[in-house]
Amino acid sequence: MRGPRPTTRPSRVRARGATIAAFVALAPLLPAAAAAAETLKVDTALSYVCDLPSGPRPATVRITAAFPERASVGEEIRPTDVTTTVELPAAAVADLKALKAAEVRAETALGVAVGQNGQETGAAWRGTAQPVGVPAEGPLALVTTGDVPVVTTSAAGDLSFTAGNLDVGLALSAADGTPADPASLSVPCAPDADAEQGGPLATVPVAPGPSTGEPSGSPSPSDSAPPSSPPAPGPDPSGSQDGGTPTRGLPQTGESGPGAESPREGAPAGAPEVADAAPGASAGARSAPTCRNEQATPTTLTAYITGYSNVRKLNGANIIPVSCVFIEQGEPGVEFRPDGMHVVQKSDANLFHEGRKQTPPFKATFLTFGFAPTTATLVLEQVGPMSVESDMLANFPVYTSDAYVRAALVLRVLDARVNGTPLDVGPSCRTEKPLTSVEPDPAKYPGDHLVLHGTGRQVIPDPATGYQLTSGGALTGEVTIPAFKGCGAGGENLDRLFTASISGSGNYIKQMQGQTCSAGLEDPPMDQCTEDRQPRVIPRPER
Repeated sequence: MRGPRPTTRPSRVRARGATIAAFVALAPLLPAAAAAAETLKVDTALSYVCDLPSGPRPATVRITAAFPERASVGEEIRPTDVTTTVELPAAAVADLKALKAAEVRAETALGVAVGQNGQETGAAWRGTAQPVGVPAEGPLALVTTGDVPVVTTSAAGDLSFTAGNLDVGLALSAADGTPADPASLSVPCAPDADAEQGGPLATVPVAPGPSTGEPSGSPSPSDSAPPSSPPAPGPDPSGSQDGGTPTRGLPQTGESGPGAESPREGAPAGAPEVADAAPGASAGARSAPTCRNEQATPTTLTAYITGYSNVRKLNGANIIPVSCVFIEQGEPGVEFRPDGMHVVQKSDANLFHEGRKQTPPFKATFLTFGFAPTTATLVLEQVGPMSVESDMLANFPVYTSDAYVRAALVLRVLDARVNGTPLDVGPSCRTEKPLTSVEPDPAKYPGDHLVLHGTGRQVIPDPATGYQLTSGGALTGEVTIPAFKGCGAGGENLDRLFTASISGSGNYIKQMQGQTCSAGLEDPPMDQCTEDRQPRVIPRPER
């Protein structure tokens, strides 16, 4: 096989204005503005071997990214515009066809070794993709994008980035839009041992800072355990998911509960410091809405949620605001089925913000029809039941689980401005019905509602990975934004304006739930709850 073909060339990055933020049920785009700076653009093709259901197969992984051309000690080094393209061979398409999959949605977790002065630490570069149809025959190219960790150093010297193992998680859908069986597939990939080269991505020279001189060593990681070379995302001894191998679902992230900001132990002293691009924190250290349940029972859980949603009409990724949810755990039951013993549990949940079942109000900025700058204040309002249903297959020592979150939510528009001029939307501007998803069990769960799905796995005695109700994790799905009604005042009807701009199907969601707080216990765990019984962990949004 041919080895990797790394190419680098310095260029100028133009100043960019704020990214078009999507006007969507699940929040505004974060502004993305960058001052002109010298960057090193990388476009590297690497040879990998991927473990498909039909066996190990060769694959090509192309990584593009922009690095700073140089840096100083203590300066944040931010790889940007990161894209991972995985080209799977025809055998992968045949495998997907055999599973009756008509559409796939990919997420990737690339292990990256970050080294300097003989010390090394690992980072997980994660990306998500829009759903793509399974072609009649291969190959199949999957293109994922996402934010990656920021790196800092405390020493001068060349800082190297080297690609390692890659996990590809595939969510599978049948032709009718329902989850396939199985609903997801994990494809681990490793660099081809017979390739002529390894997986070098870039080298960034780091000069002494203005007042630091030339300190010895380099910093310690706060986001990754020390890898072998090359690193591979693997189980975190603390039970976290960050860098964890995707199990039956898509790759997940988290530390002590998804999104917690806590240093990893065991990292080599003097290794480069890797910090997530959107760090989480405890509730006491970062702004978050109040999430305290005054009527908590011994089975009450509280948690923060956040994440991103892609809006197909606006071609953008939008942040879900940090929101509080109360969960009342149901009684678990046991069912014996042909494949083994299942433990099932259904829990009720409610959004909470200042006594109401809704998210905090949030601002969105977007371009109406691509040219009219518009800002709006929005809120997601719960108008029906919300539930978390989990189903765990207990075949000792392996436990696998599926979880479905269902919620009846409408999007309400509180106010709007076009080119800075107030637009009177009236007091009742909202979607005409709840956001909707394809329901895998419509006979049991009729009506309009959002559906999110998460998977988890545990091999005793190792810690669990993926989504768990108590420890949290990633939940994914697609939503249709319905038409709007009640928009306008003084005889002006704005319903069609909002409907034409925003409403539509195929909007991918990735929601992160943080570690829950057992708020109703007499002595709740301090690693889960603050002193006033609010969730300690605020999750990081992930694309």
